[in-house]
Amino acid sequence: MLKEFSFKQFGNFRFAHDELNGSTLASIEEHIKILFLPKCARVKVDFQEFQMETDSLLFINPKAILKPIDTEYGGECLIYFNRDFYCVEIHDQEVACDGILYNNVFEVPFVKLNESQSVDIQNILRQIQTEMENEDANTEEMLRILLKLIILKSTRIWKLQHQLSEKEQQPDVQFLRRFSKLVEQHYKTHHTVADYADMLFVTPKNLSKKISLVSKETPNDIIKNRIILESKRLLAHTTLTVKEIAYALNYEDDAYFVRFFTKSTGLSPLSFRKQF
Repeated sequence: MLKEFSFKQFGNFRFAHDELNGSTLASIEEHIKILFLPKCARVKVDFQEFQMETDSLLFINPKAILKPIDTEYGGECLIYFNRDFYCVEIHDQEVACDGILYNNVFEVPFVKLNESQSVDIQNILRQIQTEMENEDANTEEMLRILLKLIILKSTRIWKLQHQLSEKEQQPDVQFLRRFSKLVEQHYKTHHTVADYADMLFVTPKNLSKKISLVSKETPNDIIKNRIILESKRLLAHTTLTVKEIAYALNYEDDAYFVRFFTKSTGLSPLSFRKQF
């Protein structure tokens, strides 16, 4: 079900075993998404497969490629919306769609839910479904409030799970968010830790120390992994040549890019492409 308010779009659906397919997802690929998945459900995000250990929420920005592997457990629910509906700069930074749940280069942004949290989130999802069936002047704002409530609650849970919920730790949370956002903005042109340390006005050593709060990977690993992810997306989902992909990622020497990709993945770019 989709609601449109001028240029603002908000939609949701619950799906049976065969309803969430490639064409459905392709039709909403430019939307921001929140996916509720029950325990044991499996999903593929870009090129990595996950099985839910608990009921979970997955936050998906438009760049990510989502592919549910099965939906046999029931209860799955997808919410999708465009930036006009919810993402303008007036929204609070932490809960905007460029917040830590959507701009997160440290991990795939799952929020694991315990039993009471899952009940709470599912209740909000039911309220959204009820509101989608309404047609009055307050519908748009009610949907936006319910959406923001999910993002607020999920951000709080994420910070608790990463031991970043104390008030004095908020500068660390905002620093991690800024680093994540910078990598997402500049990974095509800035490839070194020193580049990002300069943009954040810290030393490379201090940057590594702060990133270790939420990730076992180094800043260098995170930057390189983002470049590799984009390389895989371009190889799998476009017809660009390897040389064109190297150029798009600011590698003037395509032979160097091939060596970098092969060392990182164990496959040459062309061998990887053949899988698709």
